[in-house]
Amino acid sequence: MTLATASRDELTCRVLPQMTLSHRSNPLTQPPSPSPYTTPAERAARRFAVQGNAIVTGGCGNLGLVAARALLEHGASGVSLFDVNPDSSKEEIQNLITNFPSAKVITKSVDVRNAQVVQEAVGQTVAELGSVDILLCFAGVVACTHALEVSLEEWKRTLDINTTGSWICAQAVAKEMVKKQTGGSIVFTASISAHSVNFPQPQVAYNVSKGALLQLKSSLAAEWSQYGIRVNSISPGYMDTVLNEGAGLEEARNVWTARNPMGRMGDPTELAGAVVLLCSLGGRYINGADIVVDGGGSVF
Repeated sequence: MTLATASRDELTCRVLPQMTLSHRSNPLTQPPSPSPYTTPAERAARRFAVQGNAIVTGGCGNLGLVAARALLEHGASGVSLFDVNPDSSKEEIQNLITNFPSAKVITKSVDVRNAQVVQEAVGQTVAELGSVDILLCFAGVVACTHALEVSLEEWKRTLDINTTGSWICAQAVAKEMVKKQTGGSIVFTASISAHSVNFPQPQVAYNVSKGALLQLKSSLAAEWSQYGIRVNSISPGYMDTVLNEGAGLEEARNVWTARNPMGRMGDPTELAGAVVLLCSLGGRYINGADIVVDGGGSVF
């Protein structure tokens, strides 16, 4: 029997693993218990309360810091900021520590492409904070290169950080959530680039890396629902951050704003609402969703 024949025989005899969905009696996916509060203000506060601890990758960047602050404002007990260079935002991190004295804010030097480093940092976070209940994936890179000129190195780096890095972090965090049997929320940062081709800049590697996150989000939302782990994503439009500053980008910025119904880029704080929704009781039945936050730019 040849190797090719053996492989065909094995294919016809294999048994596929099958995913298990949650069920009505699963306490990890049941509706929240009735509110113990009586006033409208108390019920409103509880609806968007964030419980437990969060890991934020790319946590020392602009979007990561805004998201971390939003979680703390809504009641998170602690945040662990994963970043390749935590020292780059010492002042902002100290502000979080000062503004939220009852919470614990820690940083970890993490390259999300390194599975061992990620696993160790997740373990350290659990040891220091007590649990990990939320994962926000903001670590990412972008490069604008004509497709005929994209090097294999640039292609791999973009997908390794944006897509594979998100997967590595999600798997490491999910294993802790399953072990603790407490469920949790995982939120990937996709992009309008996952939904349509950007204009005028060419960025095929970035677009592919973000499109893949939509399928990763959906696949994990199906598989991990039985553990009470909800997996969603947000898709920001062009945000007014340092990545989009500079005279060299002025022409592109003019195109982006001219094609947006609201006539501007988004402020990073305008992502906070979607993040809080997906990480709070208010989003308990939201699973496998992608929330586009782009001022309507993707309607065209």
